[in-house]
Amino acid sequence: MTVLVRSGVGPLCAVARAAIPSIWRGKYFSSGNEPAENNPVTPMLRHLMYKIKSTGPITVAEYMKEVLTNPAKLLGIWFISEWMATGKSTAFQLVELGPGRGTLVGDILRVFTQLGSVLKNCDISVHLVEKTPQGWREVFIDIDPQVSDKLRFVLAPSATPAEAFIQHDETRDHVEVCPDAGVIIEELSQRIALTGGAALVADYGHDGTKTDTFRGFCGHKLHDVLIAPGTADLTADVDFSYLRRMAQGKVASLGPIKQHTFLKNMGIDVRLKVLLDKSNEPSVRQQLLQGYDMLINPKKMGERFNFFALLPHERLEGGRHQRNARQSKPFASLVAGFSELAWQ
Repeated sequence: MTVLVRSGVGPLCAVARAAIPSIWRGKYFSSGNEPAENNPVTPMLRHLMYKIKSTGPITVAEYMKEVLTNPAKLLGIWFISEWMATGKSTAFQLVELGPGRGTLVGDILRVFTQLGSVLKNCDISVHLVEKTPQGWREVFIDIDPQVSDKLRFVLAPSATPAEAFIQHDETRDHVEVCPDAGVIIEELSQRIALTGGAALVADYGHDGTKTDTFRGFCGHKLHDVLIAPGTADLTADVDFSYLRRMAQGKVASLGPIKQHTFLKNMGIDVRLKVLLDKSNEPSVRQQLLQGYDMLINPKKMGERFNFFALLPHERLEGGRHQRNARQSKPFASLVAGFSELAWQ
């Protein structure tokens, strides 16, 4: 998805150097106690430190966009695009003239192995907001004054625009807000309301119940989000309650429901049986069963992914006025995946 609007705040002034160190200590974020040898000085870290020294602390949303859409990665995407356009040759040369220490070409090579996750995550950026005795304050990222070449979380000394997205009755003390997601949902809702259609969102997420979901992954393992920026993917769960609020009044919304429920409603058990009946190869049958388990098992992907749908109000209201001759109550139109379908 394309970022449609930038809802971050401008750089804090030099006075903000006295910003309050953040007490945010979500388990995925940063412990703040990592030894120096575990925090290599990457080109991205040097870039971020120069930026922060020049303009002041940055929001977490800006940090994520820098790390996930840095120009070096975009250069890598350009090279891959040209490679695909010229026939995807199995052998090619990537040559940098005047490479210095080779850090740029190293970043480009990393894109070759991370392209899928980069394209998937580059639109995800959240603002972290924390409840304090002075009210809601946004979490920024600054240079640690006690340790060279190290970043830390700090609290903004005054209000920022991100706080406008906090509900007045919010009970959580840490909230992640994503204005960009709200803009996208509003545009989708307007289009669906005007011309019809539907939207299905599938992602990690929650229904306004979680707090600390901002995290990093490197080599399929959790990674400190402030350590060696540029070497790990950064992500945060979708707050579906926020998406629902953005769609309210324009279209109807369904969900979120867990992946295992959605897929079972869609008839995955019937589909599995058909495929197993058609297969005589033990290895293929084993792959089918393993894939099914990965998708459905609550301890695997079954409860990690959620499904959320946007539909015209008429899609749900239409069925309410229809009556079966043997029924005394109206019935709502069934929506695949969100209602259990009868398979015959």
